[in-house]
Amino acid sequence: MPTITFITAEGKQHAVTAEIGRSVMEIALEKNIPGVVAECNGSAACATCHCYFDPAFAAAIGPIGEHESDMLDFTASPRRPESRLSCQVRVADALDGMTVHIPAVQ
Repeated sequence: MPTITFITAEGKQHAVTAEIGRSVMEIALEKNIPGVVAECNGSAACATCHCYFDPAFAAAIGPIGEHESDMLDFTASPRRPESRLSCQVRVADALDGMTVHIPAVQ
């Protein structure tokens, strides 16, 4: 299983193993990673699972969809080029070693 490291806004690191096929949001909630709220439970309707993904893994993550891009315009923390909704990113072997930064506010 791939290892993903979540880094909170305070700088605390949480390295976790992640089951392939599940969303990064599901993994964060299951592992009790602070800062991922996920009010809509992964339906891409709230943007409270917004995270900053390691740009080195952009190709492995895949392109952002139009709906996800629209939702990222409403995040509480600033949108950046590496912003994604963690509910829309599926764990794959190619994401092993990826770092995900959690913004200060959702």
